[in-house]
Amino acid sequence: MPSFDEVLKEAGEFGRFQKRVFFLLCQTGITFSFLFASVVFLGQAPDNYWCRIPGAAELSERCGWTLEEERNFTVLPLHLRNGSSSGECERLDVAWDTSVSCTSPLARYSNHSVGNLPLTACHDNWVYKQPHSSIISEYDLVCGNAWMLDLSQAILNLGFLAGAFTLGYAADRYGRILIYLLSCLGVGICGIIVAFAPNFTVFLIFRFLQGVFGKGTWMTCYVIVTEIVGSDQRIVGIVIQIFFTLGIMILPGIAYLVPTWQGIQLAISLPNFLFLLYYWVVPESPRWLLTRKKGEKALKIMHSIAKHNGKYLSPHYSEISISNEEVSNPSFPDLVRTPRMRRNTLILMYAWFTSALIYQGLVMRLGIVGGNLYLDFFISGAVELPAALLILVTIDRIGRRLPFGISNIVAGIACLITAFLPEDIPWLKTTVATLGRLGITMAFEIVYLVNTELYPTTLRNFGVSLCSSLCDLGGIIAPFLLFRLAAVWLELPLIIFSILAVVCGLLVLLLPETKGISLPETVEDVEQLS
Repeated sequence: MPSFDEVLKEAGEFGRFQKRVFFLLCQTGITFSFLFASVVFLGQAPDNYWCRIPGAAELSERCGWTLEEERNFTVLPLHLRNGSSSGECERLDVAWDTSVSCTSPLARYSNHSVGNLPLTACHDNWVYKQPHSSIISEYDLVCGNAWMLDLSQAILNLGFLAGAFTLGYAADRYGRILIYLLSCLGVGICGIIVAFAPNFTVFLIFRFLQGVFGKGTWMTCYVIVTEIVGSDQRIVGIVIQIFFTLGIMILPGIAYLVPTWQGIQLAISLPNFLFLLYYWVVPESPRWLLTRKKGEKALKIMHSIAKHNGKYLSPHYSEISISNEEVSNPSFPDLVRTPRMRRNTLILMYAWFTSALIYQGLVMRLGIVGGNLYLDFFISGAVELPAALLILVTIDRIGRRLPFGISNIVAGIACLITAFLPEDIPWLKTTVATLGRLGITMAFEIVYLVNTELYPTTLRNFGVSLCSSLCDLGGIIAPFLLFRLAAVWLELPLIIFSILAVVCGLLVLLLPETKGISLPETVEDVEQLS
């Protein structure tokens, strides 16, 4: 019986059918990037807010004050008391009632000069000029509650982590396309609930669930694409990363056009429902069907692929050889039971963790290069495009392993140089730091491809999901590592980043080269990779 790769070669390894499926699934990269980076715009700091004095709302309504007049009566006296205070996190420790004058509400406190009135910390009752512009103004994530904004992003990353384990396992057991479609449905429904969450607790719960389902869409679409193309076309996985970058560049345009955070949340969530239409145009992965002993269904899909590609399968392709490897529910011991699987798994887990930690750390450190958030965010996304182009130019010429290792080492050296460059030449410091970001972006994108190619079909989705879960752990740790170490010495995080990146670059050179080889079907195939 012919093998799957032999049948795929005759049906077309990257014909019209695969190109169509590839383009459709690439759109998932755009919507996933929306979810990944949306907190930047959902959590924009409000321009103008202050703490309201008890009774001020009723008095303001009785006196017909505008918000600006109420602010003047509230904040200006506070400024006299404490010249550095803006009235955002503290207020005068007084209360206004119906006896208070509309023209001089503080006149009743004539026994005290305004400058001697007591102050108290503000715990609630903030006033915002644009109350629904972001989740900060919606849920009062200011002053003592400011840490909750970081919590919302950490919760999303925890969702990614949970999704990597649960939905990665489910996709290997129940099928790629089923889990993909359920995940798209979940992202859309949870996104709508997040937009209309009545309180911050509900917001966090469904933000977590959106992260779970979001990770399911991203990882599963990636695996489907790599499993339906030939070995020479698997760099299409890198092109999906370009669509992720395009999403990063599109997001500020959406945020600029939509004035409220609820509108932004709906705009980035609703497109996921369109992906449900893929049920009629994207088939189940025939590789996966073979591993589940469903050869007839796999052959039927291969005939459909050949027909769409203008090819014809020979009559003797009435059956496709199926791996003799016993199919079982995948688990972590399966990834480390044999020597080379164990080596690959441990190195890939470290590579995922390092790539995410350094990537997010460098993005946060470089910060925004100007005063326009929308333009600067667009530019920061555009910086990542050359990384994907460099990969596409090199990866089929010199292989995966060397660019993977060199990109990590370049990122590490760039971080080290940046740490010791003097502050009086900021352009050079920024240039070298950008070189480091390009290097780690290349490493981040290559690890997706290499991870997919180093696991057998029976464990591929679970293996990619498990290893990439370390990416989410790195994303959770990155801000804490960056800010805590920077408090000791501003450049100390770069030193840590450089060590992590160089070690990663050396370790990935121990992985087998996968350029031009067929995807492994069994653990035995992986053990034979040199």
